[in-house]
Amino acid sequence: MFLTDSILNSLPVADIASAFWDSTFPGKAIVILLFLGSAVAWTIMWTKWVQLKFASRTTADFLSAFRSERNPTALFTKREDYPGSPLNTIYKAGCKALGGELHAHGVDPEDLLMGGLTSEMHRRLSLNQLETLRAVVDRNVADEALNLESQMGMLATAVSAAPFLGLLGTVWGVMDAFAGMAQSGSAALSAVAPGISGALLTTIVGLLVALPSMIGYNTLSAKIRRISVQMDNFAQEFISAIQNNYVIEA
Repeated sequence: MFLTDSILNSLPVADIASAFWDSTFPGKAIVILLFLGSAVAWTIMWTKWVQLKFASRTTADFLSAFRSERNPTALFTKREDYPGSPLNTIYKAGCKALGGELHAHGVDPEDLLMGGLTSEMHRRLSLNQLETLRAVVDRNVADEALNLESQMGMLATAVSAAPFLGLLGTVWGVMDAFAGMAQSGSAALSAVAPGISGALLTTIVGLLVALPSMIGYNTLSAKIRRISVQMDNFAQEFISAIQNNYVIEA
C-alpha cells in the first residue's frame, strides 16, 4: 500500500479540467472545435472501416464466382448480385454496355451466354466496339475509386490541421498569460502558470486528435489502394475475356 501511494505521488499531476477552465476564451473555443473535429474523424474512420471491410469480403466472393465460370457474362445472365463490391458495379455496367453493342447487331442482349458457346454469328463485336466497352469499364473504375475515397479528404484535414490548430491555441494562450503578467506587474510563476497550463492543453488535444486520425488514415488508405488495384486488374481481366469470347478476329 505504501509503495502504491509512493508511485502515485511521484506521477506528474495534470488536471485537464482545471487547465480547460484556466484557459482563455479562444483556448476554450479551440479545444471545443478540436473535440468536434475528433468526433467527425472517428465517425469517418468507423464508417469507412465498415464499408471497406464489407467491400473486401464481397469482392473476394465476387472474384471467386466470376473466375469459376467459363463465360465472362455468366453471373450477369444468372442475375447473381454482390452488393457492396465495387467490382460488381463495374461488372454490371460492362455487361450492360456489351448487351447494347450486341443489340446493334440484332443479337438479344439478354442472351449474353452465347458468346463462346455458339456459332460465329454471335461473336459480333469489332475492335472499335471493344474500345467503347473498355471506356465504359474504365469510367466505372474511376467512379468507384472516387466513391471509395469519399470523406478521406476530411480525415486528411484532421491529420494536418489539428496539430496546427492546437499550436495556435497554445501560442495565443501563452501570449495572453504574459500580457496578464505584464499588467499585474508580478513576475511570479504562480501568476502565469494557470494560463500557460490552459494554453498547453490545446496542443495536447490537437495531438490526441491528429494521432488516431493519422493511424486511421494510413490504414484506410492501404485498404483503398488494395481494392483499387483489384478493380484495375479485374477491368483488364474482364475486357480480355470479352475479347476472347465476342470479338471478331480480323
